[in-house]
Amino acid sequence: MKILLYGINFAPEPTGIGKYTGEMAAWLVAAGHQVRVVTAPPYYPAWQLGAGHKAGRYSTEQWQGVGVWRCPLWIPQQPGGTHRVLHLLSFAISSLPVLLRQVFWRPDVVWVAAPAFACTPGALLVAKLSGAPAWLHVQDFEIDVAFDMGLLRGKLARSVVTGLERWLLQRFNVVSSISQRMLQRLAEKGVAAKRIVRFANWVDVQAITPLGHASAYRQELGIAADAVVALFSGTLGAKQGLHLLPEAAKLLNDRCPNIVFVICGDGVMKTHLQHATQGLANVYHLPLQPKDRLGELMGLADIHLLPQDVDVADLVMPSKLTAMLSSGKPVVTNARATTEVAQIVAACGLVTAPGNSQAFADAISSLAENPNRRSALGHAARIYAESNSASQPLLQKFLAQIIALASGQALPERSGATEIQSTQQV
Repeated sequence: MKILLYGINFAPEPTGIGKYTGEMAAWLVAAGHQVRVVTAPPYYPAWQLGAGHKAGRYSTEQWQGVGVWRCPLWIPQQPGGTHRVLHLLSFAISSLPVLLRQVFWRPDVVWVAAPAFACTPGALLVAKLSGAPAWLHVQDFEIDVAFDMGLLRGKLARSVVTGLERWLLQRFNVVSSISQRMLQRLAEKGVAAKRIVRFANWVDVQAITPLGHASAYRQELGIAADAVVALFSGTLGAKQGLHLLPEAAKLLNDRCPNIVFVICGDGVMKTHLQHATQGLANVYHLPLQPKDRLGELMGLADIHLLPQDVDVADLVMPSKLTAMLSSGKPVVTNARATTEVAQIVAACGLVTAPGNSQAFADAISSLAENPNRRSALGHAARIYAESNSASQPLLQKFLAQIIALASGQALPERSGATEIQSTQQV
């Protein structure tokens, strides 16, 4: 089968959509299918061009058996508001000629990832010209997020843009997303139930497992053997409520000297977090770490931190959560109890009130003082990861669905995941 993947992010980007699309493409090739990708040069999450790439040139390459066409884009130094819109549009426009060339390849399925939603018209056009079905995968509702966070403004602008979004969504054969709440949002936007599919983010549960030893990062960072490590690892983005990290670290700096914070990642908030924690002896900063050390990094945590921006909690599902759960360590988050993030974490960690840094800090110290509770919650986290987020079952189900789509059959197992029954609100 010939599968055309289209989106602004792809491997070797280490986090987010690029990570997942790259792993999916490599897996499909290993399963015996032909895969082509139309994408941009790597730039995320640092918003800096990857080594060996040029932002203003077209290029082609082979990556793990995948044919990759990279198209020019503009990378802003400050990716907010209008700059972000122009960034996405620059890729949508530059990639259109390359995308249209793929019509002659005659793909069996055209699959596009949003963000960037600006790519959806081109994907629909190529699918129509190829006679192939079109599948849109929504990793987050970028339009809603942009207006809710004030990156874009104006009632009329929102009405026009969301109206166009609704019209485009309804023209895809399949629209998938990564959580039940996000599937509900698709239905609210007018996508027919028969076209909605759950395609959750995954984790390699064999690569990220509970460590049976102290993480090597403890010695590398000079962290005491008896210290309790509260770890945040992932993209340092603006829509994640990351201000809670320095606030909690300040609150616990004198009160709980045995708790240390490790902030690992890259992104637009990196400089702000470094300034906000300057002078705090209980905070360590790490850049993004190599993929082959991810298991060791996740095992550094005694407690994982998952701060959330209350305004976007149901518009995104943080991809970093799968690795946290797979490591077998408890999670502390600050999402509303009604959100899906809170419902998952409630069974394997602690959920605090949104925007309350004192409650967030108290939850961390509560777990730090109770190793037996940490162990029990971590065990629950691992069970959830194995049951709901293991990469092989999820990708095998996706392959069965995409084969059915290409052959005009009904898609099997459109949605559903193991329900979380227990709750722990603090």
